[in-house]
Amino acid sequence: MAVELSITVADGLATDAGLDQAMLTAAAMMSLDDAGIDSDDQDVEIALSVVDADESARLNGEYRDKHYATNVLSFPAEVELPGLRVLGDLVVCWPVVVREAAEQGKSTAAHLAHMTVHGTLHLLGFDHIGDDEAEIMEAAERRALAALGYDDPYLSRAAG
Repeated sequence: MAVELSITVADGLATDAGLDQAMLTAAAMMSLDDAGIDSDDQDVEIALSVVDADESARLNGEYRDKHYATNVLSFPAEVELPGLRVLGDLVVCWPVVVREAAEQGKSTAAHLAHMTVHGTLHLLGFDHIGDDEAEIMEAAERRALAALGYDDPYLSRAAG
């Protein structure tokens, strides 16, 4: 499967060494695999932007009418050309991901992988508005993250 994940980091945003291109690409690939997307004969493109809290809040307000920074936003494109499927854009808010990882007692890398999987599933049409949808999406997230060697991202929330 050929997955092109282009990563852009906002100017001046200190992400330390937390952005592992190979891991993030693998996270997106696991999401595609789990959703049954077999792209042996086509490439799949996703753009991932890492932004600060102000930009996340601006985008979340503009597109979702929620005026606060959030961990990940998904903007589906769903463009198919011969040999190419453009899924869309993911926007990850680095400060929110770092804060949530600390609050949840997990590494930033594990939470970033989770947000990449979560966002990619949204690009594929998954949602978590209703309980049934949430169960399906969370199960897909668990499988993808387990394949990457990460713990169940909902385990601590369920236990707490």
